[in-house]
Amino acid sequence: MKKVLCLLLVPLTIAMIMAFAKPDGGYEVGDKIEEFNLKNVDGSRFSLSSVKEAQGFIVVFTCNTCPYARKYEQRIINLHNKYAAQGYPVVAINPNYVGIVPGDSYEEMKKRATAKKYPFVYLADEDGLVCYKFGATKTPHVYLLDKNKVVKYIGAIDDNADDANSASKKYVEMAIEALKKGKNPEPSLTKAVGCEVKRKGMDP
Repeated sequence: MKKVLCLLLVPLTIAMIMAFAKPDGGYEVGDKIEEFNLKNVDGSRFSLSSVKEAQGFIVVFTCNTCPYARKYEQRIINLHNKYAAQGYPVVAINPNYVGIVPGDSYEEMKKRATAKKYPFVYLADEDGLVCYKFGATKTPHVYLLDKNKVVKYIGAIDDNADDANSASKKYVEMAIEALKKGKNPEPSLTKAVGCEVKRKGMDP
């Protein structure tokens, strides 16, 4: 009888887990993210909760090697320099697996951050789990969070990957300005343009 009950309970348990589990695809606008703790290029550990005065976060999945990431590199620096003092710092995360992209190793991250004088944290997502939870697929891929760590915008930095001066819509800046006014960003979702994230477990 006990075996029968166990057999009956297993499908029910699985069904309940599936009902409450987050669907595939990562975070969506309106979702509250789970805290993470990653290694910064200075050797320290970083989590969002360590920035007490933040009004939000510009979480950017980026890397050393992607041509698109490099095109946006100065724009990411500019975003931090403009908005960190207003409570919206950049949190850059490298999701690429060194086994596939050696140029995105932790040592190379340190060199890049030093050479370009990154004013923001540059974190190594070495097992790709944070990237997986977010659902980031490109470098760069932006997730703008409010102070409660709720996702308010997902997508591209602007509408011109090739030339910052020719961008007519600066999506991240527009989204931050909307949040500062107590409004929801519009648009809240755009298509990220960049290289495919090379997560651990993928084919080289």
